[in-house]
Amino acid sequence: MKINKIAIVSKLGSKKAEKAVKGIATKLLKQKFKVYTVSPVLVDGAKTVNSLEDLREIKLDLVITFGGDGTTLRTFRNLENETPLLTINVGGNRGIFSEINLDEIDNAIQHIKKNKVWLDKRTRVVASCNGKQFQPALNEIYINRKNLTKTAEFEIKFQNDIVKQRMDGVMISTSSGSTGHSLSIGGPILHESLDVLIITPVAPVHRLPSIVVPDEKVEIRCSHDCNIAMDAQVIKSAGFGEIITIKKYKKQAVFVRLKKKGLRQMTKLGF
Repeated sequence: MKINKIAIVSKLGSKKAEKAVKGIATKLLKQKFKVYTVSPVLVDGAKTVNSLEDLREIKLDLVITFGGDGTTLRTFRNLENETPLLTINVGGNRGIFSEINLDEIDNAIQHIKKNKVWLDKRTRVVASCNGKQFQPALNEIYINRKNLTKTAEFEIKFQNDIVKQRMDGVMISTSSGSTGHSLSIGGPILHESLDVLIITPVAPVHRLPSIVVPDEKVEIRCSHDCNIAMDAQVIKSAGFGEIITIKKYKKQAVFVRLKKKGLRQMTKLGF
């Protein structure tokens, strides 16, 4: 990896993460890197952008996040290109995606400068409805009924197959998201490198197991107005009978890893 421009993102509202960002930004500036921070974090010599969305306008070589999985998901959602991301767990609950802790940052930077890293590429998914495409998700897209007093009928179409069932909602997860909400509602754990999608019904009237399908488009139609939640952070709406299309996003999420190994997330979960 040839590194010149680096953006550093901190967990929202975390003073510990903001302090860590200032410390590493100062070190990187001394090493002649071009550094970008996100407001409200200000560092002498670094350029500050107003929001994560503004990073899309910059051709970055690396992004470093200080926070937990929420910070990682939020950052990837605003990276349209395959910009590598080094995740550092600062103030996160578990840091399932995190590669290192704060005390390992100097060693990680040396690995990156010497190109002794592995780029871990992950499938992302994106939803669209009524001709509008939403922001991509790394973990999952969850579609659920707005009217909580009635059970909705969901029609799920993938390839030439159709599954129709009355349920509260349906979750479409990536392999990365298999260890998140999908797992908590009975979905399988998949190896992170697999290019497949998991369709997991939520509270179906008749027992319906998760279905693992190729990473092609999945179409969902609901008999009620419904919510479309991306990585449990962004929520959009779809009306009665409108088709929601979920498919593989054109750009992958790329993690910077110091060691090449699989089943990272299972290990973090204690399996």
